[in-house]
Amino acid sequence: MPPADVPDEVLTTPFTDYLLRNAAEDRPAFTCRTFPGPTDHTLTWPQVLDRVRGVARELRRFTRPGDRVAIVARQDLGYVVAFLGTLYAGRVAVPLSVPTGRTGRARIESAFADATPKVCLTSKDFLDKIPPGTALAVEDIAPDGAEPPAEVVMTDPAYLQYTSGSTRRPAGAVISHRALVAACWQTTECYHAGASTHLAGWVPFFHDMGLVLLIGTPVFLGAHSVFFTPMEFVRDPLRWIRLLAEHPGAITAAPNFAFDLAAEAAGAPVDVDLSHVNSVLNGSEPVRAASIEAFARAFAPSGLPRTSIKPCYGLAEATVFVTSAGDEGPTITAFDRGELVSVGRPYGQRIRIVDKEIWVSGPNVADGYWGRPDRGDTFTGDGWLRTGDLGFVHDGQLYVTGRLKDLIIVDGRNHHPQDIEATVEAAHARVRAGRVAAFAVRDSHGEGVAVVAGCSAPDDDVETAVRRAVSAGHDLPLRALWLVPPGAVPRTSSGKVSRAAARDRWWGENGRHD
Repeated sequence: MPPADVPDEVLTTPFTDYLLRNAAEDRPAFTCRTFPGPTDHTLTWPQVLDRVRGVARELRRFTRPGDRVAIVARQDLGYVVAFLGTLYAGRVAVPLSVPTGRTGRARIESAFADATPKVCLTSKDFLDKIPPGTALAVEDIAPDGAEPPAEVVMTDPAYLQYTSGSTRRPAGAVISHRALVAACWQTTECYHAGASTHLAGWVPFFHDMGLVLLIGTPVFLGAHSVFFTPMEFVRDPLRWIRLLAEHPGAITAAPNFAFDLAAEAAGAPVDVDLSHVNSVLNGSEPVRAASIEAFARAFAPSGLPRTSIKPCYGLAEATVFVTSAGDEGPTITAFDRGELVSVGRPYGQRIRIVDKEIWVSGPNVADGYWGRPDRGDTFTGDGWLRTGDLGFVHDGQLYVTGRLKDLIIVDGRNHHPQDIEATVEAAHARVRAGRVAAFAVRDSHGEGVAVVAGCSAPDDDVETAVRRAVSAGHDLPLRALWLVPPGAVPRTSSGKVSRAAARDRWWGENGRHD
């Protein structure tokens, strides 16, 4: 699959050069939308540069080149300035989530222990909620009109992207300045983006998809980014749709579950014009044909072009981007396993399939994991990244079939958890889509499969329907089945169902029986 190469001039131009270029024009750069309202808060490119310079000035007081700087802040303009200011200062950014809930605090503590940041840039009301150390409230940092950018080598680390932890303890992928600009170029190339493009959405900045699409690519293009918080999306999924309608030519991205939520919320046709939407990317978790079709049906009356829906595939270790559908839109193909959604073709990198595993090579690939020089079994040492994902290429397009570590093997037969989860979801109307985890278990009877399913009103009828469907569809008896409230099914920081956490929580506590 021979894709176009990332141009040399891109791979040799520091990311901060684009900030300096953009500041020559007094145009909107980043807009944070807040609710109720909505109310828009906007920084122009000159204002962004001045605030970035202020952050860089303060960081240079407390740190040296190469030191890590944690970012634990609200998803607002302060987060944008903190991330860009860290790169401008020549320090290594560590973008993290806000310290809410036990799981969120544990992730931050784990990342702090791994990255050992010298400084934390945070929101003023989080100063007493982060691990001990030097902390600076971004709101209190005064702008600066003269602070110069750091001189960086393109292979220097720009930031550490902590993985979502769906199958293991989170690790910090080392993203170089070169990898960052390569990923931004890939987005530009694939979706025909330019300075007049709007990058819009709500995906969190600490996640690779939100960071590159809503902060990195706008800087690379000199384009306008408009965003709000993930929580505001959950409160009203149609806020996302209205945002796209307000900004013709918008490019946006979200995990598959968001497509389900938006389609469910649509109900009657939404009175907006979506005919000028550029691309709606579906990635970050397995892309379901049913979700694509439901989303397309829900918003076709509003003019959304079916071709604007772009299934894609990426991972933190590749600075987010690997493959995507192009101008043709979604391709859904019937195979023996059922209908699968293509995640498109590579742009600026190469892929190959080795023993059914997807391998990636290109300038966007991370330089290993922070503090782990052996690179484990993920980075081959000759430029290839072993993704841990299973897949195949058909008619030049990539299809992802599951995770290598999630594969369920019973009596010598391979079962993909996604297939079992789809069967469970279809077994009864009260089982919630995107709220099912299937995983392998072992007891005195050997290998088996267990399921945790989010269910709105569990009873014997639902349990019987689920067990019969799995037995008929996969010739598998369920070793255990838990019907739980939909919100109880654990998810990673990026919104994926965490099979490992579900197995630990339910099988570990209740399932070890003979």
